[in-house]
Amino acid sequence: MTASRGLARRVGAGRIAMLRWLAALTMIFLLAACTLPRLEAPSGEASEAVEVLGIPNARFWVDRSVDALLEETIRQAKREAALAPAGADGRCPPANFLAISGGGDDGAFGAGLLVGWTAAGTRPQFQVVTGISTGALTAPFAFLGPDYDPQLREVFTSVMPPDILLLRRIASALLFGEALADTAPLYRLISSHANQQMLAAIAGEYNKGRLLLIGTTNLDLQRPVLWNIGAIAASGHPDALTLFRQILLASAAIPGAFPPVMIDVEVAGRKYQEMHVDGGAASQVFLYPPALELDRRLREAGLQRERVAYVIRNARMDPEWASTERRLLRIASRSVSTMIHFSGLNDVVRIYQTARRDGVQFRLACIGADFQEEHRESFDPTYMRALFNYGFEQARNGYPWRLAPPGFPGGGDRAGP
Repeated sequence: MTASRGLARRVGAGRIAMLRWLAALTMIFLLAACTLPRLEAPSGEASEAVEVLGIPNARFWVDRSVDALLEETIRQAKREAALAPAGADGRCPPANFLAISGGGDDGAFGAGLLVGWTAAGTRPQFQVVTGISTGALTAPFAFLGPDYDPQLREVFTSVMPPDILLLRRIASALLFGEALADTAPLYRLISSHANQQMLAAIAGEYNKGRLLLIGTTNLDLQRPVLWNIGAIAASGHPDALTLFRQILLASAAIPGAFPPVMIDVEVAGRKYQEMHVDGGAASQVFLYPPALELDRRLREAGLQRERVAYVIRNARMDPEWASTERRLLRIASRSVSTMIHFSGLNDVVRIYQTARRDGVQFRLACIGADFQEEHRESFDPTYMRALFNYGFEQARNGYPWRLAPPGFPGGGDRAGP
């Protein structure tokens, strides 16, 4: 029975990989199929100059230069320090960062962990929260704090597969579509929670010096984009809420499996469209780029303080054994699954190494090998509730945070909450 549950768990773990492989096949067939109309994409140089909704700090391109993100980080750190001055000992309290990874319906783990952390009474406020893919859906709730725990619980324990996507007929999708599934249900779910009240709350926290960053991938440019949700929320632009919802949907849009999100922009009076997809196409989890040199830059700005980085990886960090059938799709799926696993591991290692260099304490949470709930389908509510409860109970009892990724000195050491 244990082996049977383990096999089912492993098959479930490869579901996103299978979607990605089917998406690749879709792209091949689409070369000979109809092309859906779209506005021209702006060039790379033009894209960097675009101010979406006229907001100069709405997003950051960090694969080539971190200057804009650095300026925003220092500006927000100064704002936060002014509103939360040093204590009697002259020292500011620790600054806590939170990075939430992708992982499909395994995002129920991180959601449960956050709610359990609240129940333990030890959950801190985070100065910076980042999210990608399913982590992007969790990040706004995590950013706004325990008052939003009921909504976070609802999203990851009460939804059914039809609340997320509608599968299209394969032939129709290959010949006339842009994806295997329709995510209109997911957009409705996002819209029911990402409302004007949430946007106003995010704006309020941004004005206190906190940052909420969501990652997408600009597919036209093959470049990661970090969206500054707080600045968008605080802009007061009438289309800010729509853009917020589009960013959340785009970050979770697996290319080919889910439709891309087209974001309208304007350059020199001419209208263009950018194609944005799953932030996981560029990175499974992110905190801040190594080139930011956080410790040196903030020390030079007189903003030195203790910092702690919490990373929630909505996946297992150890390889999962499975006997792979000698079939095309099984081999391809297993290969893509392996690639995604090590991509996520490498992202965590990069965060760890950068944190060590910058004197930032590192904490890692991930799904343990002891979780073996059977996974029958994508967004299986029984599986998601079990995983949510797994994360909740661990955090409520004092989550044993890893002090390093697997394979590094201290990778087996644990810290309390």
